[in-house]
Amino acid sequence: MRVGVLIVLALALGALAASFLMEDNGYVLLSFAGYTVETSVPVAGGLLVLAYLAVRLLAWLWRVPRQLGEATARARLRWAGRQATRGYIAIAEGKLDRGERLLTRGARRSGAPLMNYLAAARLAHQRNDTARRDGWLRLAYEQEPAAADAVLLAQAEMQMDDQAFDEALATLDRIRERNPKHAQALKLLAALHWRRQDWRGLLALLPTLRAMPPMPQARLNRWTVDAFEALLVEPGLDKAGLETLWNEVPKVLRRDPRLVLARARALVHAGSAVAAVAEVRQALRDTWDAGLVRFYGELVVPGTAQQLKHAEAFLREHPEDPELLLAAGRLSFRNQLWGKARSYLETSLSIRPAAETCAALGQLLERIGEHEAAARAWQRGLGLSLGGPATTTGLARRPG
Repeated sequence: MRVGVLIVLALALGALAASFLMEDNGYVLLSFAGYTVETSVPVAGGLLVLAYLAVRLLAWLWRVPRQLGEATARARLRWAGRQATRGYIAIAEGKLDRGERLLTRGARRSGAPLMNYLAAARLAHQRNDTARRDGWLRLAYEQEPAAADAVLLAQAEMQMDDQAFDEALATLDRIRERNPKHAQALKLLAALHWRRQDWRGLLALLPTLRAMPPMPQARLNRWTVDAFEALLVEPGLDKAGLETLWNEVPKVLRRDPRLVLARARALVHAGSAVAAVAEVRQALRDTWDAGLVRFYGELVVPGTAQQLKHAEAFLREHPEDPELLLAAGRLSFRNQLWGKARSYLETSLSIRPAAETCAALGQLLERIGEHEAAARAWQRGLGLSLGGPATTTGLARRPG
């Protein structure tokens, strides 16, 4: 643009100079609305150049306020950006108060005031300053009303951190009033139900969450197992209620050891201990699990000999499993097979010292009259339960 103006001026000045050098400078006559103007060509050319320059000057003056405003705005943005950068540096250095001040000082002038206020709110939240936190969140909402959901989500997360679950629920409900299928709000609501142990509320949300690809499947499965495990062990659940509830469990999770164990406990409470043993035994054939093995050894049902037989069959596949050896020892004890029980329990202890195994061995030794050895076993078990030494010399020396 500037080059073009210089070219025009150069041509005009050249033409004027040429006109002055000529003997006949030319003649210009202008007549308009009854007025007549007579002049030479050089003068007319000079007037045209002056008119052009005047127009350019007026155009520049017209743009000056806007350009000044834009320059001022850019300067403010640069200043706000520097303040935010200094604020984040202060936060990284652990100077939270200074970081909060710097972030909020230039928030209104920054290009992203919402981020500054949300960051300040989280800093106040870290210092347990709820009033200050909510104040920054309010300013974030006022600066960016269109980002109301983002502000409310941040508020709900912080309320959940404070275990203010009722307030967090109310905050999430405000989002869902406008958008019932807001993905992040539903995820937070599910997490809230899980933390409150509102298992029915959680289960009601899970089908919707499963249709949301970003939601990790492992977390959904864990929440599902947690919910059904808690519901299965609720007191007062009869056999019919148990079957109804079990039919609600997704088929893909019915072999989960935690749910199988919860179902077995529910069967025992409902008076179906024999069925519980059968289901645990079948589950162990599919998936080996220490919790199921332990429960299998603790169950007291008619036909203990058959129960021991199955445990010993499992031992052929898992000969060094301390939980299975403990279960076999307990079942042998209930069948009054003292030598076999002692062998299983001592082998289990040699693989993994445990307080409950010591207790079972102490009970056995007391039963067969080895009172001193029983006392040592119980003493060792007490030490293990209190975090003491894992071994004791001469725990249960056999006579002879």
